[in-house]
Amino acid sequence: MICRRALEALRNGVPNRDAVRVLGSGQPEIDHRFSEQLALVGSAVQEERQVPGLLIAGGFGTGKSHLLEYFEHLAISGNFVCSRIVISKETPLYDPAKVYSAAIEAAVVPKLTGQAIKEIALRLKPDSLRYAEFSQWANRDDSGVNALFPATLLLHERLKNDLDMVEEITSFWSGDKLPVKRARDGLKQIGQTSAYVLKAVPVRELALQRFRFAARLILGAGYNGWVLLIDEVELIGRYSLLQRGKSYAELARWMGKIAGQQYPGLTAVATITDDFATKVLSDKGDRDSVRPKLHSKGTDEFMALAALAEVGMRIIEREAITLSNPTQSTLKRTYDQLRDIYREAYGWSPPDFVFPEWALHTRAMRSYVRRWIYEWDLKRLFPDEKQEIEERVLGSDYTEDKDLELDSYSGETDEVMREIG
Repeated sequence: MICRRALEALRNGVPNRDAVRVLGSGQPEIDHRFSEQLALVGSAVQEERQVPGLLIAGGFGTGKSHLLEYFEHLAISGNFVCSRIVISKETPLYDPAKVYSAAIEAAVVPKLTGQAIKEIALRLKPDSLRYAEFSQWANRDDSGVNALFPATLLLHERLKNDLDMVEEITSFWSGDKLPVKRARDGLKQIGQTSAYVLKAVPVRELALQRFRFAARLILGAGYNGWVLLIDEVELIGRYSLLQRGKSYAELARWMGKIAGQQYPGLTAVATITDDFATKVLSDKGDRDSVRPKLHSKGTDEFMALAALAEVGMRIIEREAITLSNPTQSTLKRTYDQLRDIYREAYGWSPPDFVFPEWALHTRAMRSYVRRWIYEWDLKRLFPDEKQEIEERVLGSDYTEDKDLELDSYSGETDEVMREIG
């Protein structure tokens, strides 16, 4: 069954855990970099810093998504909570609130199922050292989170038998609204009304604070950290110039390159097409146009954003790690593995191809894999018919799309927090 599920995923060009389990990643050097990245998360938390992320570049079908699937497997095996996010119209990179919602919805917790934050919260042990460190951090003046977060943490601890309150708190940690009056009523029940001064916070900043708090919550519950796997970053090439500038700044954030805006306990890997720097930063002119566009807004916020966007663009140009081309030995090894999987899946021995005839004609490993599977499918199902397979190479499209213009990036105050006054 596992072999059939793996083949079905590979046949469709959409890798799943079964496919990754049987084939691995095929990128040993990048695998090593990622393992080192995970190993540094613990010590980085002690130093109040975020482990720098990895930006992986590759063409269409070269295995970027397959690699992220493999990284998810490694992270979960290493006791990390892992969130795989695909940048899309519904999840624009420039909008932290939508990215947070996607991250929480997609979060996979080792050995657990169900809604991630609620499951993690159930693992909090108030008498443990990890929890004590978490609570101490949340109550620090320099924690970087609004007083509502330590207040709800205290309520979660003290009112654990009030199931409705616990549900509302974990929903707030997951990204939902929490009426401030509800929090105040809870504090009144435990005699802590004056312990926390609740103040308004902008929507975008609240989302970033949720990331900071959730990373610490994950550590406090006994996990080793939180891994964000951000796929298809190249979609930002279709945003408007202003949105691209904001997205470059957000990329710098998740790569851990913004001094003073760190997220200890969290680390990230993102993927992007390997022609993005040429097609968008150079040919489209972003390298020269983003800073003036952001400066034209005339506010301190956008002045600072321009500097961060510059950092994000430099990461794309100078720090992206390009997927290695499949060598003939890599192809032969993958071919042999896949042939064995096919034999076990269908109880049928696939015929051998004359391998060197089409080795290394393309960089996309997915193209090889799908062709082998299709050839065997046709031979197995229609042994007496001559079949031909036609392949087409798809390129990247960086044409601006007005449908991607939705933007909640602003200083507007969250309705939940507006009640504070």
